[in-house]
Amino acid sequence: MTKKRDIILTSALPYANGHIHIGHLVEYLLGDFWSRFQKMRGHNCLYICADDTHGTPIMISAKEKGITPKELIAGFQKDHERDFAAFDIEFDNYSSTDTEKNRQLATEFFEKIKAHNMIEERTLEQAYCEHDKMFLPDRFVKGTCPKCGAKDQYGDSCDHCSATYATTELVDGSCTICGNSPVSRQTNHLFFTLNKHKDFLEKWVPNHTSKEVSNKLAEWLSEDLQDWCISRDEPYFGFEIKGYPGKYFYVWLDAPIGYISSTALWCEKNGKKLLDVWNENTEIYHNIGKDIIYFHGLFWPAMLKTAGYATPKSLFVHGMLTVNGVKMSKSKGTFINASTYLKHLSKDYLRYYFAAKISNNISDFDLNFEDFAGRVNSDLIGKITNVASRGATMLHKLDGTLGKIDSDARHLIEKAEQLGEVIAEHYENRNFSKAVTQIRVIADDANKYFDEHEPWKLIKKDPEKTKMVLTTILNLFRKMAIYLKPILPSYAQKVEKLFKEPAYTWDDAAKFLENREIEPFKHLMKRLDPKNIEAIVDETKKAAKKSDKEKSKNKKKQKGEKEAAKAKKSDQGKQIEFSDFMKVDLRIAKILEAEAIEGADKLLRVTVDLGANKRQIIAGIKTAYNPEDLIGRLTVVVANLKPKKMRFGESNGMILAAGEGGKELFLLSPDAGAKPGDRVS
Repeated sequence: MTKKRDIILTSALPYANGHIHIGHLVEYLLGDFWSRFQKMRGHNCLYICADDTHGTPIMISAKEKGITPKELIAGFQKDHERDFAAFDIEFDNYSSTDTEKNRQLATEFFEKIKAHNMIEERTLEQAYCEHDKMFLPDRFVKGTCPKCGAKDQYGDSCDHCSATYATTELVDGSCTICGNSPVSRQTNHLFFTLNKHKDFLEKWVPNHTSKEVSNKLAEWLSEDLQDWCISRDEPYFGFEIKGYPGKYFYVWLDAPIGYISSTALWCEKNGKKLLDVWNENTEIYHNIGKDIIYFHGLFWPAMLKTAGYATPKSLFVHGMLTVNGVKMSKSKGTFINASTYLKHLSKDYLRYYFAAKISNNISDFDLNFEDFAGRVNSDLIGKITNVASRGATMLHKLDGTLGKIDSDARHLIEKAEQLGEVIAEHYENRNFSKAVTQIRVIADDANKYFDEHEPWKLIKKDPEKTKMVLTTILNLFRKMAIYLKPILPSYAQKVEKLFKEPAYTWDDAAKFLENREIEPFKHLMKRLDPKNIEAIVDETKKAAKKSDKEKSKNKKKQKGEKEAAKAKKSDQGKQIEFSDFMKVDLRIAKILEAEAIEGADKLLRVTVDLGANKRQIIAGIKTAYNPEDLIGRLTVVVANLKPKKMRFGESNGMILAAGEGGKELFLLSPDAGAKPGDRVS
């Protein structure tokens, strides 16, 4: 009997500003496979997670939707928990970073770090958007990487060369909200002096990460580590820092603390104390994507050490998901939401396929639709499930009762039991693809044994021998179902009912069943129809087009607001003093002649009487007036405007008109009694 272990497993917190998609599911399913396996082995394993809820993106999305940030994150948390449950992902506690417990712990961490003289306050230049009236977080500035020249990079790090830099270093940066170029303004911020932990991290990293991850982190550790800005200016959705009005904890400070606060909330529900659970005697593991190893491999252990909390025993780091060989794409219909997938296909298909594809390294892996359908139909249904279908159906043609295991098949049972420990080792090391491969070996043995003995023929002449054959293959299937339970828990439950057994533990695989009745066989799983994959892709494409239209509409709205703001600013910039206005000489004029100008769409040549003299004015009023209708009308002109030489002659003044232009243009006309030459005052 193995010693019972105390384990805490966390997965990275999904951001509460979007739906769960199949790329996200990789991480949460990997964690679920591993935690379920540990629980089947009898260990105390907590699978902990929460929604990551703070930051400017949350605030802006809520504003766009016309709701509060708290309403936004509550809605997404409900959706996230629904999708996780629908995929049989079982967390022991699922919380939010926007809780009072998380605020208390974030404050505790900050005060302890500050007490160790690891916090410095500095004045720095930061990107500020004059249009949106706010300092811009890193992710709200995009431009060209100052190190490698890659375009369309965010304001904190480059996806192309992995360089990190200050937002103000970005070349040709622009605000992602409005598109305007930000200006640089001074502001005070708080920094966590990460480089003071370099000696600790150089020892910690190789002992708590895989060789691949350790080598990557060593690239950063080869130089001095940049101190980490842990504050943000208001407006900001998050926790205000005690003693620093208008300053808020940067989301990356309180987000990982969410692992601990969610654990603390589990403790409260279960009558435990946090430090009796989160301590050096507990195996703590963080299950994350390779894109966030910098935060989890450097910042987080430094924070934990300074605050006096146990650091993780290891980081479980996985690669990213591609679909049909390329990055997930909304336009191609491969950026698939969990809820969209579930409308058309079983959760068990994806759970099995991911397990069959994933090893414990950080390489990316591909969801190929053709391979996906093939593996599910050929392996999961054609090989594994087919053993139960063939065996149980035929057994009920006899009497539905298991007999004894055939003596010449004992070696197959023993081989399956021996493979159980090999499979367990693969689970422990998160080599899920190797675990599935070994389970398929048992399926191949069972199907080969069934075909060799031809029970469909044997049943006619030797029912007892037939029962022995069927009992053997059904016991092999039962072992496969137990070994698959961490991957396919719902499937295993159906098998438990088939054999009339309580919930399986890992040790149950060492047992075998004889001389007992089983339930009539019920369908365990149907074949995957590729047409359903096409339906998922089509629905995703349609949703993407709808989203693009909405984004385009919003962009037009934002563009209009931006232009209106510029116009307002421009109007304010043209303000003049009253003395300047008094320099303009406005006079009543009588139109004596008016004619169209050949080659000009909008211009008329007009002769006016100003009392003391007559003048020629070229006016852009042709679209609203026929020349003959103007003769004899009184109007208002600017009499002291400097003459302007034009291609059609010289214009000596300006006729005043109002309106939108085109036909919507109206001459200014004086009241009755006015005479040519009268001054307008």
